[in-house]
Amino acid sequence: MNKSFILFVSLVVAMGGFLLGFDASVISGAIDSDHSYVKLFNLDEFWIGFSVSCLTLTSTLAMMVAGPVSDRFGRKNVLMITALLFMVTGVLTAIAPNITVFIIGRMIGGFGVGASLIIAPMYIAEISPARMRGSMVSLNQLNIVLGISLAYFSNYFLRNIGEGDWRWMLGVESIPAVLYFVLLLFVPESPRWLAMKGYKDKAFEVMRRAVGDTAARQEIDLVMANIEQDKNRKSTSISSQLKELFSPGLRLVLTVAVVIAFFQQATGINAALYYANMIFSQTGVGRDASFMQAVIIGLTNLCFTLTAIWLVDKLGRKPLLIIGLSGMFLSLTVLSFGFRSATYTVTTDNIHSISMKFSAQQGLNAQLETIRDKTFKSDVQFKNALRNAVGENSYRHVKNDVIAAAISINGWLILFAMIGYVAFFAMAIGPIVWVLLAELFPTRLRGVAISTAGLVNSVAAWTVVQIFPWELDYLGNFTTFMIYALMAAIACIFSLLVVPETKGKSLEEIERTFVGH
Repeated sequence: MNKSFILFVSLVVAMGGFLLGFDASVISGAIDSDHSYVKLFNLDEFWIGFSVSCLTLTSTLAMMVAGPVSDRFGRKNVLMITALLFMVTGVLTAIAPNITVFIIGRMIGGFGVGASLIIAPMYIAEISPARMRGSMVSLNQLNIVLGISLAYFSNYFLRNIGEGDWRWMLGVESIPAVLYFVLLLFVPESPRWLAMKGYKDKAFEVMRRAVGDTAARQEIDLVMANIEQDKNRKSTSISSQLKELFSPGLRLVLTVAVVIAFFQQATGINAALYYANMIFSQTGVGRDASFMQAVIIGLTNLCFTLTAIWLVDKLGRKPLLIIGLSGMFLSLTVLSFGFRSATYTVTTDNIHSISMKFSAQQGLNAQLETIRDKTFKSDVQFKNALRNAVGENSYRHVKNDVIAAAISINGWLILFAMIGYVAFFAMAIGPIVWVLLAELFPTRLRGVAISTAGLVNSVAAWTVVQIFPWELDYLGNFTTFMIYALMAAIACIFSLLVVPETKGKSLEEIERTFVGH
C-alpha cells in the first residue's frame, strides 16, 4: 500500500474543503469590522442574514447537480471548476461597489462550496482502502476547519488596516484558490469513476498506485462485477437512479443520510462559526478580543477534528456521534443559561462613549438618555427598548456597540461553552456526516444520493444562517441556543437507535450489509 500517494491525493482534493471553510467563515470578520460592509451598505437584519446565507442558496443548487455532473464528466474536472469559482468569488466580493455585486460574488462562491462539499469526500472515499477511508475522508473536514481557522487568523491580522479591511479579508481567498487549481493537475481521476465509465485499465493503474498490484486487481474486479450487475438491473438515467434511491431496499441508508445531514446543520454550527465575532463582541469583551476569541474557536475546531480523524477508524462512527452530540447538548444548554443570566444597563459613561463614536447620528445622546440606568434582565426587552429609543435606522448602526457596553455577563462561561460546543461538533457530527454519506450508498447511486442528502444539509444550513440575526433580535440568545440544544438531543437519540456502524468495511461490503436488493 502506497500511503504517501493516498495521503497526497487526499490532501490535495481536500483543499476544496479548505477553500470551503475559508469562504464560508471569513464573512464573520467582514460583518463585525469597524468599517464593515454592513455599515457601508446600511443593511438591516434581513440583508445581513441574506448577505451571509446567499452563499448557501447556490451551494444548495450545486449540491443537487454536483453528484450527477461528476458522474458524467468526472470527479476531478468538477473539482477544477470549483477552484476557478473560488478565485472569482474572492476578487468579486473584494471589489464590490454595492450590495448587489457583493451578493453575486458570494453566490458564485456558493457553487464552489456546494460542489466541494459533495465531490471531495466522494473522491477520497473512492480511492482510499477500507482501513484508511474514515481517516482520509475526515481530511476533508480537517481542511474545512483549517480554512475556518485561517480565516479567523486572517481577519484578526487585517482588522485594523483601514476602511478597506473587510475587502482585504475577503480578497485573500483567491491566493489558495490558484494553488488548488494547480495542484489538481497532478491528481488522477477517481478509479471507481474510471471503472464505472469502462476505463478498466486506467482504473487499475490508479488503484495500483494506491494499494499495490494484488489488492488493486481484487478491488477493480469487485467494482467491475458490481457495475456489471448494476447494468443488468437498472437504467443509469437520473430519474431511474432517483426512483431506486427511494426504493424500500435503500430506505434505511437514505433515512440515516438525510436525517444526519439535516441535524449537522440544525444544531446551529454555521451560525456559531459565521457570526462568531458578533456573538463574542456582544458579551462586552471588546472588538479586538472578540476577533481573538474567534481565533480560539477556530483552533478548537481544528484540534478536535484531528481527534476525530484519529478516533473514527478506531472507536467507530456511531460511538463518536453519540459522545459528540451529548456534549453539544450540554454545551449549548450551558451557553443558553449563560446568556439568560445577563443583565443590561446603559450608564452615563456608556452614553458619552457611544455618542462620541457615532457623532454623525443626530440626537443619539438624548435618545439614549431615555433608557439610562434602567436594568433589563432580558436581551429581547433591552433591544426593543433601544430600538424604540433611537429609531430603526440608528439601531442598525449602534446596536452591537450599545449591547457590548451595557451587558453584564460571565464572559468566560460563554467562551468555554462555545469552545465545548465547537469541540464536540468537530470530533463527531462535523466530519462523520461526510464519512457516512461517502460510505453508505452503492457506487451506481453515490453521486445522486450524496447530492440528495447534501441538498437537505444545505437547506438546513441556509435556514439557520439566514434567520440567526432575526432570532437574536426577536427570540433572544437563550431561546436561540436552546433550540439548537434540542436539535442535538434529538440527533443523539436518532444516532443511538438508528445509525449503523460502518467501521472497517469496504464500500462493497457496506452495500451487501445495509442495502436491500
